[in-house]
This record gives sequence, C-alpha cells and structure tokens, in this order.
Amino acid sequence: MIIGIPKEIKTLENRVSMTPGAVETLTRRGHTVLVEKGAGVGSGLFDAEYEAAGAKLVSAAEAWAAQMVIKVKEPMAAEYGYLRPDLLLFTYLHLAADEAQTRALLAAGTTGVAYETVQLADRSLPLLLPMSEVAGRMATQVGAHYLEKNQGGRGMLLGGVPGVAPANVVIIGGGVVGTNAAKMAVGLGARVTVLDLSHSRLQYLDDIFGSRIVTMSSTEPNLRAAVMDADLVVGAVLVVGAKAPKLVTREMIGTMREGSVIVDVAVDQGGCVETIHATTHDAPTYIVDGVVHYGVANMPGAVPRTSTFALVNQTLPYALKLAAKGIDALREDPALALGLNTHKGQLTCPAVGEALGIASITPAQALA
Repeated sequence: MIIGIPKEIKTLENRVSMTPGAVETLTRRGHTVLVEKGAGVGSGLFDAEYEAAGAKLVSAAEAWAAQMVIKVKEPMAAEYGYLRPDLLLFTYLHLAADEAQTRALLAAGTTGVAYETVQLADRSLPLLLPMSEVAGRMATQVGAHYLEKNQGGRGMLLGGVPGVAPANVVIIGGGVVGTNAAKMAVGLGARVTVLDLSHSRLQYLDDIFGSRIVTMSSTEPNLRAAVMDADLVVGAVLVVGAKAPKLVTREMIGTMREGSVIVDVAVDQGGCVETIHATTHDAPTYIVDGVVHYGVANMPGAVPRTSTFALVNQTLPYALKLAAKGIDALREDPALALGLNTHKGQLTCPAVGEALGIASITPAQALA
C-alpha cells in the first residue's frame, strides 16, 4: 500500500504520526511511505532519518494523494480539499464536537478510522490511552503554571510549603486522564479530590492512592461543593465517541475564587465545563468570572517528542493491519472496526450521529 504522512498544520502541533523506526517497519513489509518534507522536525525527527528508513520525501499534496493517510490530528479546513472517496484516513477525528469536519468527510466519501473509538473487548481504548496519559499529566503541570499570579492565577504554589496549605485540586473523572492528573497532583503535594460515577473505579483509585486523595461520587451536590472549594479543576470526562456532558455549570464557575484555574482535557469532545471553548497553544487561556480557563484541544502537542513516540507505540500495529489488508482489516478485527466513523458517505459512529443530529449506521452495518 502507498501510505502518506503529512505534516500536521494545527496551530503549534509538533507531533508526527510515524517515526523513522515505524516507517522502516512499513517499508520492510513492502509498503511505500511518502513523508511530507519537514513533517517530523517538531518532534526532533529529521528528513534524513526518514529517507534512511526508506521513505520518499514529498509535498503535502503528494502525501495526501496516498491510498492511506496516517495523521495525528483531524484534517483542518485547509485540508478538506484532499479528502476523496478512495482515501483511507487513520487519525484522531473527535467528530462529535466538529460538525464541519464530519460533513466534509461525509461529502467526500472518505473512510475515516478514528483512533479514539478503537475499543477492545474489555472496553479499553488502546489508541486514546497514550495521549490520555500525557494530557492527564500535563493537566496538573499546566494548572500549576496558571495558578501563578503573573499568569492570572491566585498566586499559589500547588504543593504549598511547610506552614502554608497546598492548593485544592479537583479532578472530574477517574479514568486514564484523571488518574494521571492525580498522580502528578499528589506528587506535587496538593490536596486532591477525584469524582467519578463508577463506584468500582473509586474503589480502584482508593486502593492505589489510599489516603493521599479523597474520592467522591460524582453527584451534582458533591460536584458543586468540590468546585466551589477548588483552586484547580481538571475536566477528565470521557464518553466514547460522544460529546462530553456539561457537568460544571456557569453558576458553579461563579462560586469559585478569583484566580482559580480550570483545565478541561475533554475540550476536544466539547468539554465538560459550560464556559469552556477550544483554544490554541499560542493563546491558551481566557478568563470567565475571574476564573482562568485553559482549553487547548491538542495538549500533547506541547511535548511532541514524548507524545509522538508514545502514540506510535500504540498505533503502529493497527497501521500495519490496515496497510496489509485495507478495509478488510476492519472486518477481521472487531476492535479496529469500532474505529470506523465514516465510510462511503455514511456516518458510522452512532454516538457522533446523536451528538450532531445526523443519521448514522453502525460499523458492522457499513462493513457487511
């Protein structure tokens, strides 16, 4: 198969979808890999390394002309013209919060396989996992930074010092993002509260963190009280393929102390905070009711060296399946099939259809 690796064009997105090592694995199996010139520079991976691995260096248009295009982030509006019926696109899509992209993929007839909805039998999300780990750890790091006075925050050190209380960190969602945010917050000495709907998940978190965190059921009264007392709120909510529910209301924001910080990692799925909207790395924050809001939708792009290698570790085995068998790989691998979001002009992710009010079918129906 001919595989294209374009350079990411989202604002300050420095990740790349394949490392030279991954390219070498693909070329050794007989595939042709077209890498856009400069695609890996942001991750410290240079054209000469890709050439040595067997790739051909090409323009953006030539990379997009491949049979399968592997990306990190969703196609931007400037790239919609590259979409076409015979294209297999393998990347993060996050369609539930992006109607324009959804309709562009449907109009073009592109087969879009989304990393974030590939799901194993145990309901884990292997291709979302590495970036959730990175984003969760970054959420605490970023929150600590924006609590500094010169960044608009309250002027607090997250872990305090002897004789001075640490900051209160409230994490909404105890999944991969929330767990990793908690690890960082606990490590920095903050007082940490994690809310989740699942009692079994709260038991798990209690087992691994013990008395170092407080676990609470994510009821509205508990959430309201926790947010009001928080110095840093981390939104770590995920509903697979769907829009995130708005759990933190504008009213709750109004009860927070001036200079408190919100980092909503769920922003690429619409966010779990009513007042959040997507921002970029070059303008990451804004203030509502005195509260600093951080809504960068590609947080891991700020640490591209780590993120690129972590992502490719997980995506390469699936990319190899798609390169070897194309659409038939979806028929043979139930987990990969769940990644199918668009195919031949049809929406094939019901959760996205429900979020956007677009008729949909299941991946199984599309592949039958």
